Amino acid sequence: MTNPLLTPFKNSYSTAPFSKIKSEHFIPAFKEAIELARKEIATITANFKIPTFENTIEELEFSGQLLDRISSIFFNLNAAETTDEIQKIAQEVSPLLTEFSNDITLNEQLFERIKTVYLNKKNLKLTTEQDMLLSKKYKSFVRNGANLNETDKLILREIDATLSKLKLKFGENVLAETNAYELHITDINQLNGLPESCLEAAQMEAVQKNKDGWIFTLDYPSFIPFVTYCENRNLRKEITIASGSKGFQNNEYDNQQIVLDIVGNRHKRAQLLGYKNHSHFVLEERMAENPENVVTFLKDFLVKAKPIAEKQFKQLSDLAMNDGIEKIQKWDGGFYSEKLKQQLFNFDDEQLKPYFKLENVIEGVFTISSKLFDIKFEEVYDIDTYHKDVKTFKVTDSKDNYIAILYADFFPRKGKRNGAWMTSYKGQWKRFNENSRPQISIVCNFTKPTQTKPSLLTFNEVTTLFHEFGHALHGMLANTTYPSLSGTNVFWDFVELPSQLLENWCYEKEALNLFAKHYESGELIPMELIEKIKESSNFLEGIQTVRQLSFGLLDMQWHNNAVQSLKSVKEIESTSLLNTQFYPDVDENCMSTSFSHIFQGGYSSGYYSYKWAEVLDADAFSVFLEQGIFDKKTSDKLKKFILEKGGTEEPMKLYTKFKGKKPTIDALLKRSGLVQ
Repeated sequence: MTNPLLTPFKNSYSTAPFSKIKSEHFIPAFKEAIELARKEIATITANFKIPTFENTIEELEFSGQLLDRISSIFFNLNAAETTDEIQKIAQEVSPLLTEFSNDITLNEQLFERIKTVYLNKKNLKLTTEQDMLLSKKYKSFVRNGANLNETDKLILREIDATLSKLKLKFGENVLAETNAYELHITDINQLNGLPESCLEAAQMEAVQKNKDGWIFTLDYPSFIPFVTYCENRNLRKEITIASGSKGFQNNEYDNQQIVLDIVGNRHKRAQLLGYKNHSHFVLEERMAENPENVVTFLKDFLVKAKPIAEKQFKQLSDLAMNDGIEKIQKWDGGFYSEKLKQQLFNFDDEQLKPYFKLENVIEGVFTISSKLFDIKFEEVYDIDTYHKDVKTFKVTDSKDNYIAILYADFFPRKGKRNGAWMTSYKGQWKRFNENSRPQISIVCNFTKPTQTKPSLLTFNEVTTLFHEFGHALHGMLANTTYPSLSGTNVFWDFVELPSQLLENWCYEKEALNLFAKHYESGELIPMELIEKIKESSNFLEGIQTVRQLSFGLLDMQWHNNAVQSLKSVKEIESTSLLNTQFYPDVDENCMSTSFSHIFQGGYSSGYYSYKWAEVLDADAFSVFLEQGIFDKKTSDKLKKFILEKGGTEEPMKLYTKFKGKKPTIDALLKRSGLVQ
C-alpha cells in the first residue's frame, strides 16, 4: 500500500492530499521519517571534514523536513479535526518524537561539531541571519541538555517523555469536557432575551442531535451569546459553572493531577538544566529576559488598571442591584456588561452583526492587507482539505508572483478544539536558488450560518479574525533563508505584535467602509455605528485589563515558584487570583484545569506576552494614526523590518528599525483609557 505521506505531494502547490491520508498511514510514516532524519544526522556527524557553518549548521537546519511536514499535518488535524483514533495515535507518536528530539540534542558528536563552529564564529564571515541561526542552534542544544552527564541525560529523557504525554492528555480532557456538555431547553419561555439568531442556531444544534427545542453548548458562538443575553439567571449560572468546571470534576477527564504533574516536571527539568525554575528557563529566550521583569511589568500595569476596574465593577454591581441582585456573580458579568453598554452607548452587538457577514469580513481583511502589503487573494477549489468547511486561497504579489497558500477553517464542530489560532502546514525558506513558499492556516470557531441567515459575526469575532490574520501575514510574507527563523518563529513575547496590530484597523472608518455592509441591503455601516464602535472601544477596559493581567500572574504563580509542596490546584489558583478577582469565587470552578495556553500550548511563563505585545502594537499603530492608516511608507517598513524578517534579528532591533526608536507604554495607556 502506497503511503501518501511518504510520497511527494504532486498536486497544485505541493499541498497535503488530505482525502488520501488515512489514520493508519501516520505511524508508519512517522517511523520512516524519523529513520530518514536519523540518517541525515548521521551523515553530518560522520563527516571527516572540519566542522563549518555550511556542513554542520546548515545541514542540520535543513534535515528532518519530511518529519516536520508529517508532524504539521498530523498535529494540526489533532487540533482541528480529531477523532478517538487520532488521539490514540498522538499518545503513541508523541513519545517517539520526544525521544528523537532528545537523541538530536543529546548527540555528543553533533554537539561537538556545533560547538566548534560556535566558538570559531568570530573568524567566520557570517550574515546577520547566519549569526542568529548559529547562536540559536548552540543555545538550543545547551538549553536542552547537551552539557549534562549521562545520568542526567537519562533523567531529562524521562521528564520530556512524561511531559509530552501529559500535555496531550490535558488537551484531550478539555475537548472531551467541552463536547460532553449540552444545555437542552424545550420551553421557549426560559430563553427570554436571547436574539433570534442565537435561538435559530440553538434550534439547528438540536435538530442535528435529533432532539426537540434548543441546545446550547460550551462552544464560544453558543456560550457567549447565551450568558450575554439570556434573562434566566439560573440557566446562566448553570452553563457558566459548566464552562468553569472543565477538567475539575473528579471524573475520567479530571486535569488536577495532570496540572500538578506538568508543573512539577517542568520545575525538575529546569533545575536539572541549571535554572532556578521553569520561568527562568523560558524567559532567558524572551524579550522580557527574566521573571522579575515580567512580574514587575504585570504588577505595575495592575496598579494603573485596578482603580479604574474597581469603578467599572461598581457600575455593574449597581446595575445588578437595580434588579434585586445584592452580590453580582460570574454568571451575571456578561449580562450586565451588555446592559451597561446599551445604557451608555445605546447599541449592542446585535445591531452590528448584520454588517459583518463572514464573507464580507474575509474580503475586508484581504482588501486591507492588499492596500498595506501589495498582495492579492484568490479562492481556489483544486486544493484538498481535511473538512468541507475549509476554504483555500492562493496568495500572490502585485506582479502575480506566488506568495503562499492560505487555509481558512471558521466553524466549530465536535472534533475541533475551542478558540482560534494560526498554524502552518509548511514553512518558508530559501535553498538551491529557490524561495520555497509557505502554506498557512487560520482556524476559528465563529457563528455558523443558519437556515435563514449567513454567518454574521459579532464585533469580537471580527477582531478575532483580524488577529489570526495578522499572524497569518507574519507567516505568508516570511522571506528568510532558514525555516527555523522564518515567519512566526520569533520570541514568544514578540509573536503577538502583528496579530494585535492588525486588530486596530477594525476600529477605523476608512477600513470599516471597505467591508462593513449590510448583508441584505448592501448599505455601508452607518457613521453613527462606527462612532459607537470607537466610543465603546474602551468599554470596561479596566476590568478586561485586570482579567488579562490575572492570567499572566497565574501563569507566573505556577511556573516561577517552588512547586514541591503544591497539593491543591484550586488553592494555588485562589491565592494567585486574590488581588485581581472581582466576582466571588465559585467552589465548582477552576481555571487552571482548562488553561490550555499554558498547560497544552506554548505559553507557559509567556501568557504575559499578550499584554506585552499590546504595548508594542499600540506604539506601532500610533505611527499609522499619525501618517494615515494606509500609509505606504509605514506599511512598507512594517513589512520589511517585521513581517518578512521573522526571527533573523533580536526583536527590539527589528522594532527600532521600523519605528526609529524603542516603544513606550504611553500609546497603550491612552488607547485603553487608563490615563486621561
